[in-house]
Amino acid sequence: MTPSCSAGGEALLERLRSFQSDYFPRHQQRFQDLVAQGQHPKTLFIGCSDSRLVPYLLTGAGPGELFMVRNVGALVPPYDGSQGLHGTMAAVEFAVLALEVEHIVVCGHSHCGAIRAIYEGAPERAVVLREWLKLATDAVLPVRATPEALRRTEQRSVALQLERLMDYPMVRERVEAGRLALHGWHYVIETGEVHVIDAAQGRFVPAAQASAKPHPHGVESPPPAAYSAA
Repeated sequence: MTPSCSAGGEALLERLRSFQSDYFPRHQQRFQDLVAQGQHPKTLFIGCSDSRLVPYLLTGAGPGELFMVRNVGALVPPYDGSQGLHGTMAAVEFAVLALEVEHIVVCGHSHCGAIRAIYEGAPERAVVLREWLKLATDAVLPVRATPEALRRTEQRSVALQLERLMDYPMVRERVEAGRLALHGWHYVIETGEVHVIDAAQGRFVPAAQASAKPHPHGVESPPPAAYSAA
């Protein structure tokens, strides 16, 4: 192990010790209640794995409030009924069928490496990654990868994943019954703003300007094509 790895490992251990000695004692009752009563989160948060995206900071949520699944690009695989092994698909099924969440958030962000890689190419040996990123190719614009094009593609990808979620039978059933709502978010890292898909305006707007009025079909999103000129 190199010296830098050794130092990094020790830093991780120190953070674990700090959690157990400082944070946990102040919230011990909450954790014990979550064990005794089980978890009952109202929201499934599907987010990018990017280290700069911190769902608990964005939402102010505490333990037991968010059921989370994160992957490269915040992408949702198509539901094909094959029952193949896939963590994101399993998380959606568990959140909807077992936990009966009332909201699903798909959260992308600015400066997303996954979106940039679709334009510029993934690392040569990243065979699985290249296949995975194909889940967002329908959001790509036929232009150069300018900052504006990347931002629009990031937002279009969020809308695409929401559209794909509606192909999940358990999601569609609950959305159409008014028991589940889907939300699209785009986090701008450099400003701290979260832009959300506003049903009333049919576009991404800063959260401070968004309407909470749900889409008639429970999906706060127009189709991805709507963002080609956003």
